[in-house]
Amino acid sequence: MDDKCGRCTNTKCCTYITEALGVAPRAKSDFEHLLWQVSHQGVEIYKDEDGWFLIFQGRCEHIQPNGSCGIYDERPQICRDYENDWCEFDATAEEGFELYFRNYAELLSYCKKRFKTWGR
Repeated sequence: MDDKCGRCTNTKCCTYITEALGVAPRAKSDFEHLLWQVSHQGVEIYKDEDGWFLIFQGRCEHIQPNGSCGIYDERPQICRDYENDWCEFDATAEEGFELYFRNYAELLSYCKKRFKTWGR
């Protein structure tokens, strides 16, 4: 891994996790479920070229004040497998989002445009 991690001051990659939805939402009921999810603090939704994802904002408890990992030698395998060929040191993840909903109001606005009968 190159020296990007050592030069990063924001430790952005360790302040959230994402989870793929698996199946793209299509029906109004799918979006009603997403509205419920995004209503919770720290939950956001985005769509990019790979599909739909939930974002859970939450800083890793092992980040030290200087941005380093406090359990580096014992860190989980997913952390060991992380490669920083491209990371948020290069550009923000949001730049690759086709759709991004940070809250209920943003997703509801999208739903009303997508489904002309929304709310009826």
